[in-house]
Amino acid sequence: MDAVLVGTTLSFWVIFVAELGDKSQLMALTFATRFKVWPVLIGITLATAVVHLASVAIGFGLGAALPTGWIALVAALAFIGFGFWTLRGDTLTDEERSKAQRATKSAIIAVGTAFFLAELGDKTMLATITLATDHGWFGVWVGSTLGMVAADALAIVVGRALGRNLPEKAIRYGASALFFLFGIWLAIDAVRLLT
Repeated sequence: MDAVLVGTTLSFWVIFVAELGDKSQLMALTFATRFKVWPVLIGITLATAVVHLASVAIGFGLGAALPTGWIALVAALAFIGFGFWTLRGDTLTDEERSKAQRATKSAIIAVGTAFFLAELGDKTMLATITLATDHGWFGVWVGSTLGMVAADALAIVVGRALGRNLPEKAIRYGASALFFLFGIWLAIDAVRLLT
């Protein structure tokens, strides 16, 4: 299978899972109650593309500078950490919710700016850096951007359909379990590379 396709597919699913129950989904839903869906999704896409481009640049640089076995071990620990982070859950602060509700500029600018700032240092950014250490930057960038937009679009659609009755706890536990599985898989790979 082509390396770009593998990087794109893997990144899509990892970031999609990472975004489940994340505060960015809550922001997307909040913005979608105030603005039309398409400008919200365009703002999310633009912000995500920029943040994840910086993330893959960092990850690609680290991947070129460090031995593969150690990268896999750090990645395994990172994914297990993401599992605990996801298990803990994420909520919008009153300030973040207030910003989303008072936005009066263009929807694309308001959403894009809010998402750009919210994603800096977020687990999806860190997961993208981790993925880019071992996979091609272009596939990781495309896959991670599409995975985040798809997860946020899903939150908007499901949120509008179900209102406040989303099974948040089940989503959080499922996403955490997947992170733990990715972490174990990477740890096994790291041990194989280091021995």
